Amino acid sequence: MKRELEQITKRIIERSKPTREAYLERIEAAASDRPHRSSLSCGNLAHASAGCSAADKERINGDEGANLGIVTSYNDMLSAHQPLGVYPDRIKKAVFEAGATAQVAGGVPAMCDGVTQGRPGMELSLFSRDVIAMSTAVSLSHDVFDAALYLGVCDKIVPGLVMGALAYGHIPAVFVPAGPMPSGLPNNEKARIRQLYAQGKVGRKELLEAETASYHSPGTCTFYGTANSNQMLMEIMGLHLPGAAFVNPNTDLRDALTEEAARRALQITKLGNDYRPVGKILDEKAFVNGIIGLLATGGSTNHTLHLPAMARAAGIELRWEDFDELSKLVPLLCRVYPNGQADVNHFHAAGGMGFVISDLLKNGLLHPDLQTIHTGGMAAYGTEPYLDNGKLSWRDAPATSHDEEILRPAEKAFSADGGLRMLAGNLGRSVIKVSAVKPENRVIEAPAAVFTSQEEMMQAFKDGKLHRDVVCVVRFQGAKANGMPELHKLTPPLGVLQDLGYKVALVTDGRMSGASGKVPAAIHVTPEAMMNGPIAKVKDGDIVRLDAETGELILNVTEAELAKRDFATFDNKAEHQTGFGRELFGVFREHVGLAEMGASAVLPGAVEVEVA
Repeated sequence: MKRELEQITKRIIERSKPTREAYLERIEAAASDRPHRSSLSCGNLAHASAGCSAADKERINGDEGANLGIVTSYNDMLSAHQPLGVYPDRIKKAVFEAGATAQVAGGVPAMCDGVTQGRPGMELSLFSRDVIAMSTAVSLSHDVFDAALYLGVCDKIVPGLVMGALAYGHIPAVFVPAGPMPSGLPNNEKARIRQLYAQGKVGRKELLEAETASYHSPGTCTFYGTANSNQMLMEIMGLHLPGAAFVNPNTDLRDALTEEAARRALQITKLGNDYRPVGKILDEKAFVNGIIGLLATGGSTNHTLHLPAMARAAGIELRWEDFDELSKLVPLLCRVYPNGQADVNHFHAAGGMGFVISDLLKNGLLHPDLQTIHTGGMAAYGTEPYLDNGKLSWRDAPATSHDEEILRPAEKAFSADGGLRMLAGNLGRSVIKVSAVKPENRVIEAPAAVFTSQEEMMQAFKDGKLHRDVVCVVRFQGAKANGMPELHKLTPPLGVLQDLGYKVALVTDGRMSGASGKVPAAIHVTPEAMMNGPIAKVKDGDIVRLDAETGELILNVTEAELAKRDFATFDNKAEHQTGFGRELFGVFREHVGLAEMGASAVLPGAVEVEVA
């Protein structure tokens, strides 16, 4: 294994030692050699089994054998979660045949950033992750489960489920995905029509036809955004069965993987001899592997928020410099939209996660000695599932890529680094994803145009005021101000300006996520404007330098001048605090922590920690 990788991991272990040790002591104390329901009174147990079939009730009341909890994000309005509706019955059947029981422990909310983009509901999106973690904790609060299966796919759902699962780190956790929808309209054509719409050259009818041809059936959206980055993470961190991430819904192979996930959860409870609690599986090495997977595949920048939050739930402290240093070490192996034209189905067909993991292991770029939910460490994840006469089996993943325009080995990598970098300077700290940004567009120095909403910037674009070299500073978009919505409405106009030959960039304390593309964007700027970060002192016309090569985010204003300036105020604050349920989230906005610490309002220490 690469020496630099060992050094980075060691640093994280040392930094996290006090909180990690306290966490492990806590989950060790909560473990039990008996079924967890055995500690319930007769009245407690009667309530827990009252709604079961007679056969299940007999097993549960008999105080023998495992009982699995199912925590589901099912709803049938969202394509990614619609397939999960049939999972509980399939899981219960597989578990009953294995001599145990399973119950739906509870549901968690699942909202879609694709539906809420640019809408008030998007301001609940990031905080929904904390709600999901809390909902997971409530689901498992009855203490009758010996392991849990987590049914979730998309942006905040999987990180929230992980955070909730880690609150019950003494029981095993198996994550069960739904898979991507089949391929639809090619991504480059979708992006072309979006830009034409932004320029007023096509109407809503043409835009809707293109979008509907892209998002057309049950399953995850096929571009490589946060949802599919989640599935990659669950695999490379060892919480999926090998090869489970990108098998399409409603196929025999997907059904077989779901049933096997249920059986595997039974095998790793403390009632047997292969106990694998999630709190021990998700250790420092697992999180480093997760970051490496994110970098090697060009995954979503949202995970610079989610991975630190998930890690903190396990007593581990990740920082953006960990991402930055690993990015210098890990090559980019994949080109999947928006970092290329292929979608995740093409990626899976080219060799997929099995190829990526095998190649990273071969090159000493992944910790091999993880405990996962499966047997055989990370090497077992260099395989792919298939049906052998109807029986689920695994075989070695392809040794060579089936399409090197999509997937390459490290020696032929698309880039020597992972394309995710930290920027720092007198404007604060931020992250930038450059895997889709051409080298000539990675250094921008231009006058600032300052806005406090997406709508303001969009109007300036429509009025022709941005047709020049410009750094668009969109502030008061952080979690404390308005929940930190994604700002994807800004991508098409910025792309138009870049295509016209202007030098343009975005600097924001908001989010862009996995769909950020060819325009350089310094995102998650921390401290955010609402925390009196320096971004709140930028004025129109100030020269801003964004240098993704040297890692600088600089406001070219003297220290003395900057000290004299007042912090801008958030004049739109009131309109972001009511309506669409936003009034219910005031406590989250009040207590949310720094973006680098995960932008959580519920995790211990996430608010107090300051980053040097």
